Amino acid sequence: MDIRSKKIQGITAQVVLTLFFSHWVTRGEVCHTPLVSSLPPSSFRSSSQLSGSHGPGFAKLNRREGAGGWSPRNSDRHQWLEVDLGRRTQIAAVATQGRYGSSDWLMAYLLMFSDTGHNWRQYRQEDNIGAFPGNSNADGVLQHKLQHPVIARHVRLIPLDWNRNGQIGLRLETYGCPHNSDVASFDGGSSLLFRLAPGPAPMSREMFSLNFKSVRNSGTLLHAAGASERSLALELEKGTLLLRLRKGRSSSPDSQHLVSMGSLLDDQHWHRVAVERHGADLNLTVDKNTLLVQIPTRFIPWDPDQVSVGSEASVGSRGNFVGCVENLVHNGVNLIRLAKRRDGRVTVKGNVTFSCAEPTFVAVTFTSPQSFMLLPVATQSSPAGASVGLQFRTWNKAGLLLTFNGPGGVWLYLSKARVHLQIHKLDRAPLEISTGSALNDGQWHSVKLTSRRGRLTVAVDGDEASSAHALPSLSFTKGSRLYFGGCPAEGNAQQCLNPFEAFQGCVRLLTVNGQPVDLIEVKQRLMGNYSHLQIDMCGIIDRCSVTPCEHGGGCSQSWSTFHCNCSSTGYSGATCHSSIYEQSCEAYKHKGNTSGYYYVDVDGSGPIRRQLIYCNMTEDKTWTVIQHNNTELTTVRPSPGKNQHTAHFEYASVEEQLEAIINQSDHCEQELIYHCWKSHLLNTAGGLPLSWWVGGPGAGRVQNSWAGAPPGSRQCACSLQRNCVDPKRHCNCDADQSEWANDSGLLTHKETLPVRSLVLGGIQRPGSESAYRVGHLRCHGDKNIWNAAFFDKETSYLHFPTFHGELSADISFLFKTTSSSGVFLENLGIKDFIRLELSSPTEVLFSFDVGNGPLEVCVKAAVPMNDNRWHRVRAERNVKEASLRLDELPAAMQEAPADGHIHLQLNSQLFIGGTASRQKGFRGCIRSLQLNGVALDLEERAKITPGVRAGCPGYCSSYGSLCRNQGRCVENANSFSCNCGSSAYTGAFCSREVSAIFKSGASISYTFTEPVVKELNGSDRTSSVYSDVTLSAENISVSFGTSQSPALLLYIRSDHTEYLALLLNKNHELEVWYRLDSSRDADILRSKVRNLANGRLHAVTVARRADAVSVQIDHNSKEDFNITSDVEFNGVKSLVLGRVYDSGNLDPALSHLASLGFTGCLSAVLFNSVSPLKAALLHPDASYVTITGPLLQSTCGSTSANPDAADATHHLSGQSGLAGEGQPEVNAIRSDSALIGGMIVVVIFVSMSALAIMARVLYRRKRTCQSREVKTEARPELAFSRSQNGPSETQKEYFI
Repeated sequence: MDIRSKKIQGITAQVVLTLFFSHWVTRGEVCHTPLVSSLPPSSFRSSSQLSGSHGPGFAKLNRREGAGGWSPRNSDRHQWLEVDLGRRTQIAAVATQGRYGSSDWLMAYLLMFSDTGHNWRQYRQEDNIGAFPGNSNADGVLQHKLQHPVIARHVRLIPLDWNRNGQIGLRLETYGCPHNSDVASFDGGSSLLFRLAPGPAPMSREMFSLNFKSVRNSGTLLHAAGASERSLALELEKGTLLLRLRKGRSSSPDSQHLVSMGSLLDDQHWHRVAVERHGADLNLTVDKNTLLVQIPTRFIPWDPDQVSVGSEASVGSRGNFVGCVENLVHNGVNLIRLAKRRDGRVTVKGNVTFSCAEPTFVAVTFTSPQSFMLLPVATQSSPAGASVGLQFRTWNKAGLLLTFNGPGGVWLYLSKARVHLQIHKLDRAPLEISTGSALNDGQWHSVKLTSRRGRLTVAVDGDEASSAHALPSLSFTKGSRLYFGGCPAEGNAQQCLNPFEAFQGCVRLLTVNGQPVDLIEVKQRLMGNYSHLQIDMCGIIDRCSVTPCEHGGGCSQSWSTFHCNCSSTGYSGATCHSSIYEQSCEAYKHKGNTSGYYYVDVDGSGPIRRQLIYCNMTEDKTWTVIQHNNTELTTVRPSPGKNQHTAHFEYASVEEQLEAIINQSDHCEQELIYHCWKSHLLNTAGGLPLSWWVGGPGAGRVQNSWAGAPPGSRQCACSLQRNCVDPKRHCNCDADQSEWANDSGLLTHKETLPVRSLVLGGIQRPGSESAYRVGHLRCHGDKNIWNAAFFDKETSYLHFPTFHGELSADISFLFKTTSSSGVFLENLGIKDFIRLELSSPTEVLFSFDVGNGPLEVCVKAAVPMNDNRWHRVRAERNVKEASLRLDELPAAMQEAPADGHIHLQLNSQLFIGGTASRQKGFRGCIRSLQLNGVALDLEERAKITPGVRAGCPGYCSSYGSLCRNQGRCVENANSFSCNCGSSAYTGAFCSREVSAIFKSGASISYTFTEPVVKELNGSDRTSSVYSDVTLSAENISVSFGTSQSPALLLYIRSDHTEYLALLLNKNHELEVWYRLDSSRDADILRSKVRNLANGRLHAVTVARRADAVSVQIDHNSKEDFNITSDVEFNGVKSLVLGRVYDSGNLDPALSHLASLGFTGCLSAVLFNSVSPLKAALLHPDASYVTITGPLLQSTCGSTSANPDAADATHHLSGQSGLAGEGQPEVNAIRSDSALIGGMIVVVIFVSMSALAIMARVLYRRKRTCQSREVKTEARPELAFSRSQNGPSETQKEYFI
């Protein structure tokens, strides 16, 4: 589903929920009748009472009878006050008051509801808050309007806190109105069938609504079908509601559509379900949550003519429903009311009763690790043995269910979601058996331990799969103690020992020796003992029903928390909120990465998913390349019956990704090439364009201009340049000549990109021919990464609309400052707030309040951050935790309260760089600010805000280290660049090595002239190397790999018969020859490092200062030498790599080496600030460079020992999975394709080698016979088919 549809559906869902709850609000205006004040004293019950005058019947609001209210015997959290309203009633508000004329009042309480006086349910407000705040004095009335009205008969209030100078004292009132109820009860063998009145035409809108209460966790609730064999069913499966759309009677996946919603719906509480269909849109509502469903077209039209309730009427259903259904309404008609009236359209099957008869299960909730329940055995075990049985439900994989002491110890417990029984007997080996699996799924499971006639059995859900036979029977004596869930903290270890985790979950249907245990007596402390229990309710909560995990993260949970599995999502954090990938190729580049495939997440934590994109970082600009399915040059010739040729282009990125990349980039372009032979392009006699293309966002729009011309111009580039072949035409191809013409160029208007289809007319004429190619979409720049503002006053700030991050909020930005403190960001609400600030030179503080009190997360740095360098801050807050990260320091974390508020509610403007009070403002720069993946345009807002300047120069102090290998950082208005003029390397960060393979006879001669050196250095500063200069120092670096010895690597000559040479002698050793005095022999400095002609790459550095020379090879120790001749190198003239052709003035010994030259790989050659190899390969036509012989540009030096030249070339390979942060990603290729791929590579390699040899022979022959004037054929066959990118950057061959 596309993002736009999701947004529309989200808005629709909000409208549905708003209308639904506004219905309650509207009713609430009249549904506010006092419900308690008129009740008789018999309607009140309590846990205890201090005296007869403190009884529960006196707990009516504003009444002074008796002692003026209810007070229990003891003031503790075990007390409660209950009111029976007499019938199920809609309750909209509750009010409390202290006991009249006393110091007794409640300060906090829980509110519980029930239909039967058992199986209580705690009311929770928004954010899952259970506690209500109470009074601050005895006479004031505090009323709370329930956010979601409740329908119940019994209300119970449990004190949590009270005035400590008094005791618990309470008067109360509830407000609401009568609830109209039509109920039917189903026992699993009964059902109702309703025949619906046919309408004149199929209805476009259909509405079902009902309330249900289920005893079982599975069963068919409702089934609606029509004559078209299209049906809808509502089914329960393991406590989850399934909506099943079906066509026909088949159970195949293609014949049905299934969605699920809700959980724990078998808790014997009422749940509301509504199904509303409008055309192909369907809203499924369960309780407070609504899911929007798009109905597949195969299930439309749907016009039900009968509805069955409670029966198994659909194929593959979950069995019959057991429970109660209330107020079943179809299109405004109450169907149960029809059944009660014995309407002829209703068929009753089995025992359907029109009241809700339900069994009473008293459950116990073990809420914490301190929970336990002690039960004494009331009856003696029979001689045959003993038994204990119970049902439990939990999310935890481990926990003690039962323990008791025999002659050793017995433990029944959960471990790894299985039931284990462990028995220790004196003088016997311990016994352990286990059974069951996945018992932490939140469903009710039964477990029964039976010891009878020497046979010990543990059965889970009735399965006696695990049993032991060797032990004598266990038995309970009367008065024996059974501990459930855990042990008392103060208990005697001999009485209760729990080596396992405590149980957290619900237990019910507890039996001992076949006799049920009355848990109400336990609650009244008439039997046994307990602590930290909730009796007569199951307090299980499904935290994953409406998953808090974002971006497809998997949700799992324990009793007290949840966990999100973010693997394979591309996101991280407690809720899978924050993207682990950068948002652009530009961001990857400025982390020091090189060209390759990377996962790019254009909107960070937003809804748009990651995408695998090729990032080209070989130029100063970083190009984002979006590939499509057809970049080949395509020839179009006349075809019978075909007047047009149409091509469609499918892109590797989905629509929302394409749109985001184009909008975020500074510039985008797409090459459109068109060649023609007697084929018109745009203009016709009638003026209508023959050809056009479709481009732009979404489906795109028709574009009638061609590459290089503005949109809507109906022209080609030649018309704007006024150089069309026919001046009367606007395109070269419209000249209609019998020769090849060309209308090609770049499409650069972002609103028209990408190209989605191409339609070519004018192709039907005999003898016409054309060819086209549409290149990949290429974009560069990132509007967000360099977007910055400078705040020069503490009172200055930028303001933006309110930040909406209710459940998840992430904030990221960079800052630099010289101030010691200041607020980066602040947004306020009525009580809530969020703030990020530099609290001291070494501390960044993230603080916020969502209603639980202020929470702070702080990161401390070891060094001050007011160093005027860029620092990165990343803060995140979600429902589970808050985190703060500064630069690459470890993140600081702070957990959120387990049962606290979770919604961040803000309403003021968002302040950047300051606060609403204009105090503690930030002075400095803030850059690349993003909130929940959305970038704020600081520069645009700063242009109109006093005290704030757009932009913030000064990047080299932070990023200059990215310029490697002697590259120089250059400040730009926004961002920076690396000048590689004085480096032997090239590339965006001067990290791409420049290498060449020298074949026999190859030579590069570089002549030193001052203008040339200035050009290569990229600056106006005078070089230290140029004609007629005298040098007293040199720095030389070179990497080489060869099997030749002797060999001459480098030779530098002067006008004074002085020279410097680097060579390998016949013993594979490096020698440096210095002749700085023409009247003396050369100084020969020989390295001790051996075997350098072994074909491997070696890095050599030579440094001379006066007569001191140092030589280092690879990682070997530096070797020091001294020369005895002159210390000045006079009249430096030229440098030669490889063979020296002009060797007339050389020493005889060196002359022989000069004629041999060098064969092998040379890389990263640098003499002082001049790189002759780079100059020769990148500027081969320059006057100061002479190339002789075969020279092949290569990447042979990519494994250079120079650690600064470690950039790798990233190719597609057979790896898969997620890329680590900052690592290029490779395409996933099936492993079984490796062999085929290898064979293809071999065939291609052999073919290309043969072609290369042929081309080389033909090329040499051509060079010997071609004239200065190159002639072309009258009509070459696709003479224009050469690649737009030209030769590869990594391999160019020269033959001079």
